Amino acid sequence: MSALFQPFKLKDVTLRNRIAVPPMCQYMAVDGLVNDWHLTHYTSMARGGAGLVIVEATAVSPEGRITPGCTGIWSDDLAQAFIPVVQAIKSAGAVPGIQIAHAGRKASANRPWEGDNHIAENDARGWQTIAPSAIAYGNELPKQPQAMTLDDIERVRQDFVDAAKRARDAGFEWLELHFAHGYLAQSFFSAHSNHRNDIYGGSAENRARFLLETLRAVREVWPENLPLTVRFGVLEYDGRDEQTLVESIGLVRDFKAAGMDMINVSIGFTVPETSIPWGPAFLGPIAERVRREADVPVSSAWGFGTPEVAERVVKEEQLDVVMVGRSHLANPHWAHFAAKQLEVERASWTLPAPYAHWLARY
Repeated sequence: MSALFQPFKLKDVTLRNRIAVPPMCQYMAVDGLVNDWHLTHYTSMARGGAGLVIVEATAVSPEGRITPGCTGIWSDDLAQAFIPVVQAIKSAGAVPGIQIAHAGRKASANRPWEGDNHIAENDARGWQTIAPSAIAYGNELPKQPQAMTLDDIERVRQDFVDAAKRARDAGFEWLELHFAHGYLAQSFFSAHSNHRNDIYGGSAENRARFLLETLRAVREVWPENLPLTVRFGVLEYDGRDEQTLVESIGLVRDFKAAGMDMINVSIGFTVPETSIPWGPAFLGPIAERVRREADVPVSSAWGFGTPEVAERVVKEEQLDVVMVGRSHLANPHWAHFAAKQLEVERASWTLPAPYAHWLARY
């Protein structure tokens, strides 16, 4: 029996297997609005056999977009546009999820194929970025953000709450808070980017405050029977990883106590100078440690796109759910491919019935 193709239950949601399509920004929205590109993209991902399809990082406010092409959910009209996407994912047998986010000081950037850098100051497409402290990321993102006031913090927290309500009402069944990758929440937790001297800065407890307050506020409006998950960078690969990891695991325990159901283990990306050991399943042992020490279900991405690797990390209980990103872009039917590689009996059953019928017959 393949471990990768066993169902996975979290709250009242059951995934048909342990394969998930993680959030992958498409940068194809206009003023936050999803369109035919997104409908086609997410339908193809769901038809391929994955158990979970999570819609890309979707901004809780206009200022929270990474680029002008990012999706948003800061209004009811934007949320309504997601309904066909949700229905398409469900019709293909996958669970529809969404990741809500605020890009913080990494916002107001050009799309990757247009420079992947901050929009020029004299370009009307750009906007003022915000962060816990007025510290620029650097390199290709040199724009200095505006340090957030307490009123700003309260406003953004409410933006996450309102976004969660809209995601709920649009029919999403899995919610992920994007607290990773150097975006706003991660930059609060990181001592690299948070130099505040109030209750939101200084100690690890204070630096975690915005994240925990936001999680608790979202938990109050997100249905208790549906999964609430967090993507969080547990280390930076900046030379002081053990200290960061210990602090991060402590925060993951606090996330769990605040109502989080699963942690998506990732990297902080709050500083440009790092030494990341890219390779197959390189985050697997880190995820397993988080899973064991925080006693919480885990998922992760980066380097799990080979069927044998994905199978191994689930079988060895490093991960509960495997996020397979780029391999799904190359082959939307990756789950079917993996089932055949792993010699899963009647692998065609991983596909929708019309596809399975033809593939099984000929």
